[in-house]
Amino acid sequence: MKIEAQRHALFSERIESVLDRGQGVCWLKREDIAAVMAVALRHFDGLHYILHAWCIVPNHVHAVVQPKSGYALPGILKSWKGFTANEANRLLSRHGEFWQPEYYDHIIRDEAEFAQTRQYVQDNPRRAGFQNWPWVWPPSE
Repeated sequence: MKIEAQRHALFSERIESVLDRGQGVCWLKREDIAAVMAVALRHFDGLHYILHAWCIVPNHVHAVVQPKSGYALPGILKSWKGFTANEANRLLSRHGEFWQPEYYDHIIRDEAEFAQTRQYVQDNPRRAGFQNWPWVWPPSE
């Protein structure tokens, strides 16, 4: 199991490194599109899930989310992606795929990991070089 955990950590670091370099189209750097994403994240907070933290950066989104009973992460993400893709494509006057079909998730197993993950999400824009980035909740202190 230790080898699997090490492999998971290396894979996570590689993915984050690519994302933090700002590769891809980066539509989420547009304020209007980032705002659509923020609305989608908050829309069912408290009803379908508990949203503990999120950040929106130009080419990806992080969220610490706890699905409520009767709701599963794939459905929550499908809802976020579907709504934001439709709205973003309308704002961009385009059609077609907006999000990659896959997503990366991680189960948080204890309070220490929860605190670390939440801090990671809050610090992600700063680590990627974005100062005073508005698309973080809750804001870092």
